[in-house]
Amino acid sequence: MGMYYGNLIIIGGNEDKEGKCEILREVIKKSRKKEGPLIILTAATDYPERVGKEYTRVFKKLGCGDIKVIDIEDRKNAFDAVYRMEIERSSCIFFTGGDQLKITSLIGGTFLFDSLKKAFKEGTLIVGTSAGASCLCSTMIVSGKAEDSPRKCTIKMAPGLDIIKGVLIDQHFAQRGRYGRLFNAVAQNPQIIGIGIDENTALVIEGSSVFRVIGSGAVTIVDGYTIKYTNVSELSSDETLAITDMKLHVLPRGYKYDIKQRKPILKNVSKEEKNETYR
Repeated sequence: MGMYYGNLIIIGGNEDKEGKCEILREVIKKSRKKEGPLIILTAATDYPERVGKEYTRVFKKLGCGDIKVIDIEDRKNAFDAVYRMEIERSSCIFFTGGDQLKITSLIGGTFLFDSLKKAFKEGTLIVGTSAGASCLCSTMIVSGKAEDSPRKCTIKMAPGLDIIKGVLIDQHFAQRGRYGRLFNAVAQNPQIIGIGIDENTALVIEGSSVFRVIGSGAVTIVDGYTIKYTNVSELSSDETLAITDMKLHVLPRGYKYDIKQRKPILKNVSKEEKNETYR
């Protein structure tokens, strides 16, 4: 059985909530493929009431009528049968921003998380923005200096929710200059594809290994599969990394990328060209 990709929208944070709202409109559009409420999960934020009200206001403005906010304050909440039922019958589960470690430490290994995985397998759309995006991977970056050259100590990583496999996601990417963080992460395990998502930008996955880019910025792909040399395993914590032959792609709106094939799909190219490996 192949890897399950499901329905995902992964946002780089600071998505437009007052203008055209391209990304949040896409969330509503995709969530309507299944009956049930749109669930806003505010576990990541220190201001759950304010954040929940803000997203409720925006989604209502965009035409979504069935919205519920679930705030998981402690792990006990994540074993609540009522929350589990809400999650299992949802059309969309939206992880807000905040602190990704709060999400994983509060819901990882709970009944609510089991219900979330079950709903995802049954077609529920999973959406994450900012910290809510990073936590969806098997491994997530939880902290790291963006302003330094990539060093062994630049980042700290932790286990994520394992919703999407084979990738590592960083958000607010161009705006916070997080290239070094992603280079470092990929150098530590070149099998992983690093994905940096700019603000007001998202990738959309619809049941396959191919995602498409929407929004005003770009998605940066860091592929370490071609790395011929790195000194990451030899360094002390504060030394600068050396990496050669790493592959980099920058993809704005309308471009696609195949995670399984590890290659971009250019706009308006023929089927024959799509089957070629871009170098």
